[in-house]
Amino acid sequence: MPKAQETILEIDLKALTHNFQYLKSKLKKNTKFLAVVKAFAYGSDAIEISKHLQGLNVDYFAVAYVQEGVALRDAGITKPILVLHPQSATFKTLIDRCLEPNLYSFQTLNTFIQTAERCNQKDYPVHIKFNTGLNRLGFNVQDVQDITRSIDKTPSVKVTSIFSHLAASEDLNEKAFTENQIEKFKAIAEDFTDKTGYKPHLHICNTSGTLNYPEAHFDMVRCGIGLYGFGNSQKENKNLKPIATLKSIISQIHFIEKGQSLGYNLAFTASKTTKTATVPIGHADGIGRQYGNGVGFVCINGKKASIIGNVCMDMIMVDITDINCNEGDEVIIFDSQNTAETLASYVSSISYELITSVSQRIKRVFCR
Repeated sequence: MPKAQETILEIDLKALTHNFQYLKSKLKKNTKFLAVVKAFAYGSDAIEISKHLQGLNVDYFAVAYVQEGVALRDAGITKPILVLHPQSATFKTLIDRCLEPNLYSFQTLNTFIQTAERCNQKDYPVHIKFNTGLNRLGFNVQDVQDITRSIDKTPSVKVTSIFSHLAASEDLNEKAFTENQIEKFKAIAEDFTDKTGYKPHLHICNTSGTLNYPEAHFDMVRCGIGLYGFGNSQKENKNLKPIATLKSIISQIHFIEKGQSLGYNLAFTASKTTKTATVPIGHADGIGRQYGNGVGFVCINGKKASIIGNVCMDMIMVDITDINCNEGDEVIIFDSQNTAETLASYVSSISYELITSVSQRIKRVFCR
């Protein structure tokens, strides 16, 4: 790609293909692959990512909210779309756009059945989530009988899958906890099948579950962060390629004399003559204030430049005293070498938080 002339997020679709194929290579032939594209496909571009993955014949998509699924339908995505956290107020829209709900409580189950009946639906595909230890969303193990009774009373819905979510599949120190979740889920699935007389699809593995627990792939896996190039371990990071590069330019260079301050609230005071660069990206773009005052860094001409002073809404200032550079030169915030995971670690955060924070006002450029 040519050097940046403005702040952009480059998205490498070849890297996306590599990640998809690597993760899919871990599956048995008949195991389905669900791509998680919520939160603008983890901060990239949900429509372009989904179109590319649909072209690679992914089996399913998942989003968090109904409006995300509507945007995909409007863009021509025809594969099944699971909505992971639908709200009752959007159930009618969900049905109108052929989206599939995760029903995780009796309130959502009963309300959706009522909506489906009003819409004259028959065997509308739904997914039932069970809580096996994350304690966030999901029915409890003792709810199986009441769930099946509710479903047996209506022809309006059909359970396509039952699933759960692993709490610590990336942490092998918590292997016993994860294995306990898997065993709980298997028992729930057996009970559900016995009571309904049919076996829905089963899925519990996220990216790290897919990589670390092949015995738990069941009928489908759900991969999010791995598609975007992060494997939650040094070992797996080597097998994946970050798809996003966030880059900008030097807008202006200043020389700050000893004793002079820089930025809001005089947060930086020069202890010696300091050469600084102002870069057009700030906390409105996803680079939070916690990265300021010498904590975070960017790369300019292959060298690290510390972010100094407070991060502004639209700008950061960096120390380039020892870097040979000029106004207009390219600035790398994160890429495949200095990754989002590395930068996020400087503020005790994770790659997920940083990449999903990249503002939608930043121009997306696709490498095909």
